[in-house]
Amino acid sequence: MATEIAELPAGVARVLRRKDDNGVTTLTLNRPRSGNSLSHQLVHELQDTLDEIRDDRSVRVVILAATGRLFCTGHDLNESVEAMKMPETKREATATCSRMMQSLIGLPQPVIAKVHSVATAAGCELVASCDLVYASSDAKFATPGVNIGFWCHSPQVAVSRAVAPKHAMQMLLTGKMIDAETAFRMGLVSEVVPADKLNERVDEVARHIASKSAYAIAQGKQSFYRQLEMDRGDAYDYAGEVIYRTIQADDAREGITAFLEKRDPVWQDS
Repeated sequence: MATEIAELPAGVARVLRRKDDNGVTTLTLNRPRSGNSLSHQLVHELQDTLDEIRDDRSVRVVILAATGRLFCTGHDLNESVEAMKMPETKREATATCSRMMQSLIGLPQPVIAKVHSVATAAGCELVASCDLVYASSDAKFATPGVNIGFWCHSPQVAVSRAVAPKHAMQMLLTGKMIDAETAFRMGLVSEVVPADKLNERVDEVARHIASKSAYAIAQGKQSFYRQLEMDRGDAYDYAGEVIYRTIQADDAREGITAFLEKRDPVWQDS
């Protein structure tokens, strides 16, 4: 059964909506009038919610979505203008946002970005920080800092780890918008879906992943990102240690036994 956090008093809108439905949690950015820009409040609410989800065994998959015409246009520039008067405030806000982005990677549950429209600057960083990205054919992406006399310093961290260096530099140097098919070819997007099929496709993928062992998924996600930071030899050594530990897990035994017995596994998530 689907459940949703109770609404705030009349006239007060949540900047982040959460909906839980049979193991799939959808987090929806809800600042449509500002292009779902990442205000300090929204970043803090995302961080707090990710912290809650981390230890919530009922959550098996997270979908990141957005309301309104745009997906996410990056940081709230009105807040950035204010921060120019107090640079230390910007330093703290940047550190807080960077922590939130890393929390997406560190989350045991896989995170699927459902991008229906434009994702720019820190919005593009948000997309690149998710494990899977399903984009509408109408979606567009950019790191346009150079267009306003700046550079997308933080977004480049996630983007340059999602696409080849030359593609990342092309985005960063030109600031130009790229379409969903180009983003797919670059590796920023997992799959491009017709706009009217996006919800259905993301739900299908989320339900499929949610049917797997949460233990195996969590261990796999952690090992995937750790081995990416190692050279090849160290990565194989690390993989061997992970295999040694996880082959003894309940779900590994159950999965192998169920396969041999030609039946559906019953996961213990341990």
